[in-house]
Amino acid sequence: MKRIFICCIIYLLPLALFSQRLTVASYNIRNDNPEDKNQGNGWEQRNPVIQSMISFYDFDLWGAQEVLHNQLIDLLEGLTEYDYIGVGRDDGETKGEYAPIFYKKEKMQKLESGHFWLSEETDYPNKGWDAVLPRICTWGKFQDKSSKKKFWFFNLHMDHVGIKARSESAKLVIAKIKEMCGKDPVILSGDFNVDQTSPGYAVLHNSGVLQDTYEIAEMRFALNGTFNAFNPNSMTVSRIDHIFVSSSFKVVRYGVLTDT
Repeated sequence: MKRIFICCIIYLLPLALFSQRLTVASYNIRNDNPEDKNQGNGWEQRNPVIQSMISFYDFDLWGAQEVLHNQLIDLLEGLTEYDYIGVGRDDGETKGEYAPIFYKKEKMQKLESGHFWLSEETDYPNKGWDAVLPRICTWGKFQDKSSKKKFWFFNLHMDHVGIKARSESAKLVIAKIKEMCGKDPVILSGDFNVDQTSPGYAVLHNSGVLQDTYEIAEMRFALNGTFNAFNPNSMTVSRIDHIFVSSSFKVVRYGVLTDT
């Protein structure tokens, strides 16, 4: 298996929130793994490409996964138009991977923010169910400065091993959204490590709370899925990265982009 950097972006251009258009994305940037340098694909090589791509597509908000603290600092230094919310999953501060939400400072006002662990105990770093790693979900409540419309954005990275953990994490996220958001508009992005055929996906898809943007988009550009096991030549229909939205949104365009 050839190890490469995977760029999996789900891109909505635009996403219509009532009369307000938003461009949002989900992006697993891959953590800063020293072994990648041997393939000429280390973080030092990927970082400028990622920053150029983000700037080109000009997302209003984007959820990222596998972001280590040094990577977070690099992204913020280069993408100065963005601020972020999120913490490291290992200690609730800076250790371990973040699942941060980046947002345009000039366009979005952060009203509230927080995080919870995908576990039976949500308030401190720990592994839930049969997960092999701590997993975290970041959330924020935002207001568009122009339209004054308010909405919630959740971003997560589910466990890659624990089957029960993924299904239970999906149930937990739906419960949190119901508890916190009421009937407010909601966006949920992430690397779910479950494709559209899995029980964990069914929990979200059949929740009555969220809809898969892939299914409801008026225009779709997805020549491939979002999982290739680090093989750039792999073609698949498996989608493990998703963006879900509540019924308040009209999805105009959806795309899986492989620019990097």
